[in-house]
Amino acid sequence: MTTPTATDDPTTLRRHRVIAYTRWIEELCRDDPGARTALRSGLRRSLNDVPRMHRFIAPWLPQDRTAPETEQHAYYAVAAMIAAQPRSTYATPDSDTAHPPAPDNAPRTPEPTPAARYGTSLGLAFAHAVTESPGREREMRESTAESRLNLLTRQSVNGLHRHLPAAVGYLRDLNVPVDWAQLLADLIAWPAHRGRISRRWLQDYYRQRTQTLHEKADHADQHEADNPRPGA
Repeated sequence: MTTPTATDDPTTLRRHRVIAYTRWIEELCRDDPGARTALRSGLRRSLNDVPRMHRFIAPWLPQDRTAPETEQHAYYAVAAMIAAQPRSTYATPDSDTAHPPAPDNAPRTPEPTPAARYGTSLGLAFAHAVTESPGREREMRESTAESRLNLLTRQSVNGLHRHLPAAVGYLRDLNVPVDWAQLLADLIAWPAHRGRISRRWLQDYYRQRTQTLHEKADHADQHEADNPRPGA
């Protein structure tokens, strides 16, 4: 009997595919202005109103046409959001990604260890948007981050597609990275697992915010200990 390998696991295969797809879309947008314009034209549009996107996206969809419309919409929406970024934000090519795989080879794209089931959630991205970081001129107010994140987690799949482009655009305007592969995976799973995904987004947000506040408090205490006030 053949022992299954890690890449035989359906969850791992799906993750390989979304990583390969989003990586390919980013590189396409970086290298081909015409393709980027075509993909960006689908922002906030339905599947029946994106004729310029089909030649790029269709080869990545299941060939037997079994993908539900919500899954197809996820592929188109994420591609449009990637294309809506400023061109300067796309990663420069390197030896691993200079030649993106053809769609049929997507599941064999190099992938982190199978234990890394999840990437960076949107909740963690919002937490990073609130946290001051080097090289970033401005940050998101905590009340804004909580309001936007809570609004997203309450949405149906159609509502999520309406609100997500603005939220993601805000994050990218602040130069906060978005894990496109994980966002795509979450969008695909949203109709069946909205509660679980919403919980993960919120837990990731508050976990990171608590850690950051503790680190700031520890840093302040250490600074005060190293620089005592005169007469203290």
